[in-house]
Amino acid sequence: MIDNFKPVSHRAGARRFSRITTNTTPNTSSTPKPDFKLPEEIAEEQWPEPKNEAPRKKGRFSWRTLTRFHRLTKKQWLIVGILLVMIGGGGVGAWYKFFKKETPKPAPVVLRTKKEPPKPTTEASRLTGVQVTPEQNLLPVTGAMIENSPDARPQSGLKDAGLVFEAVAEGGITRFLALYMDTQPDYIGPIRSARPYYLDWILPFEGSLAHVGGSPDALAQIKALGVRDLDQFANSGSYKRISKRYAPHNVYSGLPTLTDLERKKGFGTSTFTGFARKKEEPSATPNARSVDLNISSFLYNAHYDWDQTTNTYKRSQGGQPHNDEGSSSQLAPKVVIALVMPKGVAGDGIHTTYTTVGSGPMFVFQDGVITPGTWTKTDRKAQFTFVNASGATMTLNPGQTWISIVGTVGSVTSKP
Repeated sequence: MIDNFKPVSHRAGARRFSRITTNTTPNTSSTPKPDFKLPEEIAEEQWPEPKNEAPRKKGRFSWRTLTRFHRLTKKQWLIVGILLVMIGGGGVGAWYKFFKKETPKPAPVVLRTKKEPPKPTTEASRLTGVQVTPEQNLLPVTGAMIENSPDARPQSGLKDAGLVFEAVAEGGITRFLALYMDTQPDYIGPIRSARPYYLDWILPFEGSLAHVGGSPDALAQIKALGVRDLDQFANSGSYKRISKRYAPHNVYSGLPTLTDLERKKGFGTSTFTGFARKKEEPSATPNARSVDLNISSFLYNAHYDWDQTTNTYKRSQGGQPHNDEGSSSQLAPKVVIALVMPKGVAGDGIHTTYTTVGSGPMFVFQDGVITPGTWTKTDRKAQFTFVNASGATMTLNPGQTWISIVGTVGSVTSKP
């Protein structure tokens, strides 16, 4: 500032001196004032402190405080700003922590995708080859001796059997061994007594046998061979006698009842090897539309007519359609088999015998076609094997199979 000092002219000095001498305020300083102002004087002129105002209490904001902030550098303003942000943020955080009511968190939204129900799985029945559930395939095989005398007709439950064996019991009267597994009809009968050769046909299936007594030989062999026995004499609660038919043609039962009896006796799933099966192939040139089996006499001989639409053989006997009781539909197996077996008479002169172990001619009727072959059975508990003229295993259509026992090859005839 001294460097900027300039000498005043005599006239200007006289004017200045005149102002000084006319000033009424006593001059307390002997030193003349310089012709410039200090920074403090400039600040006081620009922001003069109000006059006649009582002194402010300590701690209150003053105008001088404002002037101090005005003189802060940029760096100092930055520091002040940071401090204000920190103080403000801390206050907001404290308020949020101690005073704000906590809003409950909404429950998480769970997106549930609609699951498609599992498709039902099926498998080929071990008894019939038709598609069944795995649970059905684990059921035990249950056999029942079904009567076929005229007084027993029409029978109940034959249409639901998976496999039927037909043979003469005594006096030329035929009797059926019906095997069940896939289906469980509530009502089957009339149920009659057992014979020894029927045991040879149920043993390979490890089946239980429902019967009402039997010939002395049959009852002894049931125990000796370990047949699963459901004899009505020992299990009368699982059978009933109906009033609309007279004894001995009036004993009936049902598969649910017999299966429950098997469960109580510990007879579980049957272990066996069924017959080989194939896909149905109805012939375009059938050679066996009509089949006749001479089993005994007119009342018991069987006749079949092939139905191309259903690929089944509709059964008749005694010149009449063979129907199940309560059904207007003829019995119609998918496969008809005739096994030629030597037949004889037991020592009592009443009961029939068959040579069931060995081999012999056979005829299979399915798809409208006859196929000759050979059956073989190595022992009483062994399963039948069926081979054609070339020695190949014969395969059967899925569904009910009806096996009839005849005495000679000439007892089997068919027409295209």
